[in-house]
Amino acid sequence: MVELTKGKITPTLVKFSIPLLISVAFQQLYNISDSVIAGKFAGENALAAVGASYPITMIFMAFAVGCNIGSSVIVSQLYGSGKFTRMKTAVNTSLIMSLVLSIILAVSGLVFCDGMLTLLDTPKNIFSDGSAYLGIYTLGLPLLFMYNVSSGIFTATGDSKTPLYLLIFSSLLNIVLDLVFVAGFGWGVRGVGWATFIAQGLASILSMITVFVKIKRINCPNTPKIFDFRIFSRIIWVTVPSILQQSFVSVGNLFIQTLINGYGSSVVAGYSAAIKLNTFGIMSFAALGNALSSFTAQNIGAKQLPRIKQGFKSSFIICACVVIPFTVAFFTVPEFFLGLFMKKHESMEAIKVGCTFLRITSPFYMVISIKLLCDGVLRGAGAMKTFMIATFTDLIIRVVLSFVLSDLLNSSTGIWLSWPIGWTVSTVLSLVFYFKNMWVPHGFVFEENTDEYNS
Repeated sequence: MVELTKGKITPTLVKFSIPLLISVAFQQLYNISDSVIAGKFAGENALAAVGASYPITMIFMAFAVGCNIGSSVIVSQLYGSGKFTRMKTAVNTSLIMSLVLSIILAVSGLVFCDGMLTLLDTPKNIFSDGSAYLGIYTLGLPLLFMYNVSSGIFTATGDSKTPLYLLIFSSLLNIVLDLVFVAGFGWGVRGVGWATFIAQGLASILSMITVFVKIKRINCPNTPKIFDFRIFSRIIWVTVPSILQQSFVSVGNLFIQTLINGYGSSVVAGYSAAIKLNTFGIMSFAALGNALSSFTAQNIGAKQLPRIKQGFKSSFIICACVVIPFTVAFFTVPEFFLGLFMKKHESMEAIKVGCTFLRITSPFYMVISIKLLCDGVLRGAGAMKTFMIATFTDLIIRVVLSFVLSDLLNSSTGIWLSWPIGWTVSTVLSLVFYFKNMWVPHGFVFEENTDEYNS
């Protein structure tokens, strides 16, 4: 476990962030392999089916990520303050809360998934495959939740390596199973779904076992509770805004997906491939924001506010080193990366659509990365209102402009233009919240000129 409240800040953040970045690489490899293998071995329609399902799976993921964030922030603050009994109670409470929520969502998902695909105006030629994929994905929701919450607990205690090892195992297994089920057995989209279910399930079981072993090794003076309503309320205070934020983004993406579906399966396929590549970049930047979030939470628990400001500056430099390669690659040679998903001679229109999307969004990666770093500080400090305001601004602008600009230009290009505009406006808001010290907890007085605090 990396101690985030002591030592030189930049080396500490680099040491803590590198496993998170590698984890993102394998996590996206995990996601991208589904689309690549579906597109290459089952055809463009299979790729489009997985892509059409993507916004719905992101709604479920929004709840899982929200639980991850809520548990991570509270566990991290308690760990940083040395309250290990309460920290263990928070771990137990987080796991129980997340398991109950995931079961409720799994049942709801199995009932309403087809209805959601219908509302999205999913093309008929990909509806059946999309429905099959969603059904299998929904069955695995409890496993997805347990894995995400376990990863949040690892990160909260300064352990970014264990989630990496689990993710490497899960990603490689998923790729092998994809090839066996889709290329070997010819199961198509259903093979993609079952490969994800099995790989995710094994990773979830291993992560739960590892959490209990690691937490048991931390000595504490008293026996932790199985569940505590006071800690539950603290977790909910962070979790609910995080779920709302993630869910609103996902719901916004549903509206955008409906708009995209109206342009036909080729545009859906091109967008599906491009958004997976775009997500790879965004999640890498978000990993650095998550590292800064854990860094912020631990240092607030230890009452080390000056380290947070210094940590933000160090994270900005680290983030720039990650952003530049993504921007250059996706702007200059998007055809190469999109060609991994589709056969060029069969999907020329889809590849053209994906190239347009990436060339519009990639120049603004530095902008969105700055927002994600500010969000890391806001979230780690528990300043969820300001965090939500900045995020919802981005969402509302992107959804509204997607419809307005696509209508004005009579082209899907208008949809892609909404991304950089929304990113820019929300980043300005996040920077204002950060530099105005709106993340500093109540009871702390932060003196900007002296880098001192009183509480």
